[in-house]
Amino acid sequence: MSEHTNNEYKSEIERILDLDRLGRAGAALDIVASESECTALAKRFGFLGLHGFAARVTVDLQPGGQVVVEGRLRGRIVQACVLSLDPVSQELDDAFRIVFRKDLAEERDPESGEAVLNAQADAPEPLAGNMLDVGEIVAEQLSLVAEPYPRRPGVKLEDVLPKPKGGLRRGAPGQQRHPFAGLAALRDKPRRGR
Repeated sequence: MSEHTNNEYKSEIERILDLDRLGRAGAALDIVASESECTALAKRFGFLGLHGFAARVTVDLQPGGQVVVEGRLRGRIVQACVLSLDPVSQELDDAFRIVFRKDLAEERDPESGEAVLNAQADAPEPLAGNMLDVGEIVAEQLSLVAEPYPRRPGVKLEDVLPKPKGGLRRGAPGQQRHPFAGLAALRDKPRRGR
């Protein structure tokens, strides 16, 4: 989640919070995405539509430079069914909790330079600077809760595959041709010039 403080990237639902101005009580934000923000988020994540998207988020400063962001997403995603491409709706009502820590060096792979992810579920994420884009955090949580392979109820793979013409393909009656039979025939064919 490196986009939370990147000044070059502007989130579709940007809500910047200055952590230096955050008091001991923390902050509570009600984020309600506008129609244009919903359209932009749907385009970003490949949804057919996003409706009534909102989040209630709290941000608390903890001792040791930790920032705890907790919230709940609500709304409705419309995606294309992976089999039929028909619209499939998913109602959202999902809670999340993320812990950031200031001045936590992002561990990088020495060979590739890529960031190394910590496998622990509650491991804090690095936070550079004092600005936090709570809207981008909410957008990323949206992408995580969206069904990765939406499927319309009752649709099976057999329903969308093309039907073979003329029944079974070449071969003896009742015998189905093996998919690699053509390769086996090439292998057994005598070669010229040897």
